[in-house]
Parts: sequence; C-alpha cells; structure tokens
Amino acid sequence: QLQLVESGGGLVQPGGSLRLSCATSGFTLGLYAIGWFRQAPGKEREGISCISSTGGSTNYADSVRGRFTASRDNAKNTVYLQMSSLKAEDTAVYYCAADFRPGRPCDRQPSQYNFWGQGTQGTVSS
Repeated sequence: QLQLVESGGGLVQPGGSLRLSCATSGFTLGLYAIGWFRQAPGKEREGISCISSTGGSTNYADSVRGRFTASRDNAKNTVYLQMSSLKAEDTAVYYCAADFRPGRPCDRQPSQYNFWGQGTQGTVSS
C-alpha cells in the first residue's frame, strides 16, 4: 500500500524555520518525483516545490524561492522541505505527493500527482 506521511509542522514565529518530512512506504521512491503543496483557508492548493526522482533537479514557486529547499534521501524513503525566513502568509496545511516520473524534471502542477499525504499544519504567528 503506497503511503506518504508528512510531519514537522507546528507553530513558529515570523522569521523562524520549520523542516517538514515526508516519509514514504509501499513504493520505490527513486522512481517518483515528489511535490510539496500547501493550502491556506479559502485558497486553492498551491504547488510550492518539487524534486525530481534522483534529486538532481528542483523547482520552486516564486513565493518561496530562496527561502525553501527540497531534498531527499531515497535510501531512507524520506523527502524533506526546509522552510526558512517564514512569514505569516506561509501559514497553511502542507502536503507532499508522489508522481511516477523516473529520471525527468518534476512538475509543480497538483494534477500531475496521484498519491497524497494527509497534510501537516504549519502556522507562522507571533
């Protein structure tokens, strides 16, 4: 059974950092691109980052570029999103998702992803 489980969310002050993890099981992570998405109340789900199956390429939305960094450890079946210089507008539920895309650049469009985690809340507030 294919599973993705996010963790690492929480409450942080503006300017602080969070590191999200996406633990995967039930499939060969090295064949899948992983996307990171977020959804704030009343807003559409936004693709903020993705990382290719090998980790060789990443892609970021303008809203997070330079502040967020995606990485992966296929041997540990885990993908990470390091979030720094957090702002109030980064408050959202964060999701990871998997797209079967071996050896190709990743895509941040939610429609490309078939398998999703349950999400983890990240709140930026003083």
